[in-house]
Amino acid sequence: MLLEASSSAIHIHAPTTSVIQNTPRTPTNVTIHPVALFSILDHYLRRTEKQARVLGTLLGTRNDSEVQVRSSFAVLHSETSEQVAVDMDYHRAMYDLHHKVNPKEVIVGWYSTGANLNTLSALIQNFYSQETAPHQAIHVALNTGVDGSEPAGVKAYFSSPVGVFPRPENCVFVPVPVQLRFHDAERSGLDLLKSTSTCPNASSSQPVADLEIIEGAIKTVTDMLDRVLTYVRSVLSGETAGDPALGRYLMDTLGASTEDLEKGGFNSSLQDMLMISYLANLVRAQSEVSSRLALVTSA
Repeated sequence: MLLEASSSAIHIHAPTTSVIQNTPRTPTNVTIHPVALFSILDHYLRRTEKQARVLGTLLGTRNDSEVQVRSSFAVLHSETSEQVAVDMDYHRAMYDLHHKVNPKEVIVGWYSTGANLNTLSALIQNFYSQETAPHQAIHVALNTGVDGSEPAGVKAYFSSPVGVFPRPENCVFVPVPVQLRFHDAERSGLDLLKSTSTCPNASSSQPVADLEIIEGAIKTVTDMLDRVLTYVRSVLSGETAGDPALGRYLMDTLGASTEDLEKGGFNSSLQDMLMISYLANLVRAQSEVSSRLALVTSA
């Protein structure tokens, strides 16, 4: 309906589609890989006694709604109760070196240890927001649980400005769901760390033999199959209500695995692994015999 000249109504135009598409979306999920967490913990262990927390840069990839943190590096900084100083030249030099090795990884945010979010954290967030513009900078807070005030854990945030005329030190940290994800190649290392986590002084002999890794993997798969069989039998007997989504997932997973087993892929891979282990032991034995013969000859 057309508005007359004397009308006091306001005609508001909706934003065009191009403006909406060019505006980056706020991330709804943050995924952290173990390498980044171990790097943060290593930085925390190497801190000086005067440092209450450590800071660093997060590197990774992002899509429309998710940020993946794949690695990180420490950043030199000094912090008091009134001000904070970050070595920006060191930060950019480290990023340039890392970018030459991994061109696909970009700056996605920063990390700190502890759960204290204050005005100084807002200033650091403002600095990293300029580094990640036009995207949102992610802040990952890793609480080591050393002080005992809060349990150990990882939290992720993005910032939102506050006020009509927002200032860098005024912002609200909005929490974002965070999860830990690791590749299949990293599972053996994480399982080894988990096995030594029950006792503070526990240790494991290095290196771990390939047969021991295969044995542990076979035991894990056996336990998984036992749990699946128990669930399937309880559903068939009527003790447990069946889940259609879970049933389809089991059918797809076990169906593909059965075809692979029928093709002999697992057996051939196992034979290759055993052959490599046998050859490695044979070379080791030959080197031992050669060294001892050399000692006898020299004597």
